[in-house]
Amino acid sequence: MVLPQTQKWHTYKGKHPLPKDGTVSLPAPHRGSARPSRAMMEDFDEIYEEEEEGEEEDEERAAEEQLLKYAPDPVVVRGSGHVTVFGLSNKFESEFPSALTGKVAPEEFKASMNHVNGCLKKTLPVNVRWLLCGCLCCCCTLGFSLWPVICLSKRTQRSMEKLLEWENSRLYHKLCLHWRLSKRKCETNNMMEYVILIEFLPKIPILRPD
Repeated sequence: MVLPQTQKWHTYKGKHPLPKDGTVSLPAPHRGSARPSRAMMEDFDEIYEEEEEGEEEDEERAAEEQLLKYAPDPVVVRGSGHVTVFGLSNKFESEFPSALTGKVAPEEFKASMNHVNGCLKKTLPVNVRWLLCGCLCCCCTLGFSLWPVICLSKRTQRSMEKLLEWENSRLYHKLCLHWRLSKRKCETNNMMEYVILIEFLPKIPILRPD
């Protein structure tokens, strides 16, 4: 019998004879080859840990939002000075609010307000002088003379924010209070002014794990 030239035949050189029906049994795969590698297991562990951390953060955020709903309204400390530059008064009211009774000592509140008013006393007079000079030269400079007082006002606002952050870290965060600078409408007109908001922070539940 002559075979076609296109087919290639290889002679079997195994030790065991081939079965008569022509079937050949292949060896079973090794059991260890189907197991996931250590790197894959570590990746799965990292994904599982990230999912757990995300769920914990969502639960904490929801709990904080729930506590903020029942928090009292913030205390508003308005400016009481006779000079106001770009909504920032040269003095804030130092009278102790009745809403803070039992939260902070009146002496501590007065000391903090003295720090705030002292910062304004140093910076606001310089801003007023630059504002007067800018208004006098506004027509000649096409409004560019007002840029220095705008920059100085922003610098004063940043100084106030840093001072309030220092007061928070020093005392008020320990008392579950938070001071910050905010804009509100004036009581007498529709103009905007800067006020100090004293917010009540939610207390951490005792049974909540660290």
